[in-house]
Amino acid sequence: MSHFIFKAKKPGGEVYQSERDAADRYELYRIIRESGDELVSVEEKAAHKGLKMNISLNFLKRVKTIEKINFARNLGSMLAAGLALSRALSVLEKQSHSKALKEVVAAVIADIDKGTTFAEALSHHPKVFSPLLISMVHAGEQSGTLADSLKAVATQMESTFSLERRIRGALMYPAVILTAMILIAILMFIFVIPTLLSTFTSLHVQLPFTTQVVLDISNVVQHQGLWVLLIVIIVIAAYIWWSKQPSGKNVIHAVMLKIPIIGSLVQEVNTARTARTLSSLIGSGVDIVESMSITAAVVQNVHFRAVLTKAGEAIKKGDLMSKIFSDNEKLYPVFFAEMLSVGEETGKMGEMLEGVARYYEEDVDQKTKDMSTVIEPFLMLVIGAAVGFFAVSMITPMYSLANAIN
Repeated sequence: MSHFIFKAKKPGGEVYQSERDAADRYELYRIIRESGDELVSVEEKAAHKGLKMNISLNFLKRVKTIEKINFARNLGSMLAAGLALSRALSVLEKQSHSKALKEVVAAVIADIDKGTTFAEALSHHPKVFSPLLISMVHAGEQSGTLADSLKAVATQMESTFSLERRIRGALMYPAVILTAMILIAILMFIFVIPTLLSTFTSLHVQLPFTTQVVLDISNVVQHQGLWVLLIVIIVIAAYIWWSKQPSGKNVIHAVMLKIPIIGSLVQEVNTARTARTLSSLIGSGVDIVESMSITAAVVQNVHFRAVLTKAGEAIKKGDLMSKIFSDNEKLYPVFFAEMLSVGEETGKMGEMLEGVARYYEEDVDQKTKDMSTVIEPFLMLVIGAAVGFFAVSMITPMYSLANAIN
């Protein structure tokens, strides 16, 4: 159970703010709609229950993304083949190799046997099933196209997962190289450099500036290493805490958009995710306002999320959502707004958004490949500069020592 702070609008137009516990955002949407009000914005509040030393092993029971994708796709295929929902879920429970997923599916079957809808049963497990999946299942149940909805959400989840995997793969190589460089540098500062420099200092050789810098760094690492490590840990912990605060997210996400190459990649990733999610939701019959709210929760960058929230509010007022995106062309490309406008005019919003999603996903795929090609020579230059700096720092005193002997 999560705690939410939300703003809602009464039928008379009065906007109010309140708090409520719910299993997830989807359940909160349903509760507000049943009361006759409209949800304007929602934010999940972290629960603070005092300082407790509880060791949780839930991370060992995490359901992998690929398992969720296979669950949705296989369930959709079995329903399309004519199997009843309960029987199809039982088959998936028996076939699953994941103990965590087995437990979740068993709980879902138990809820359905009690008369709960499939979407509501899934909403009892918000850490496993996303609002996107729950909403599309709900729409599929309402329209009688549950099998098609499950296949569509499986395709959407697979596209998003593939996109994230390609980006991680592109960043993995430089991360490994830089980590190895840092570890090797620390070992040299501790074991190698002090031995060489002690020889120079004992012979009273005048040390060049670069050598003196290396000596000072080595002394700090040797004698104040624990303090340095402690400061680094505190700085990293403070950064992680700050990055989770609204002010930190605003700054970090804005800076990422300004970084060359990375900025355009972030823009296209968020655009592709927006188009893919909206396409899946609208194509499954989910209400456009609710689709905007769910997509805002899926998109990670807070600035893109704010545009989606504005678009949802504009739709409630009867405005065209394409106008909101065209007014924010620094975030969403002009092409995205134009395709939305065409979709609004022709009534083929889902098809237009799917085309936009494919376009940007392919573009991101190509850019990640190009980035990997560019990163390799750049890393070679960085490694060469580091090796050259150490070489100059070590060789220069040798010439001074040879001159002193002569």
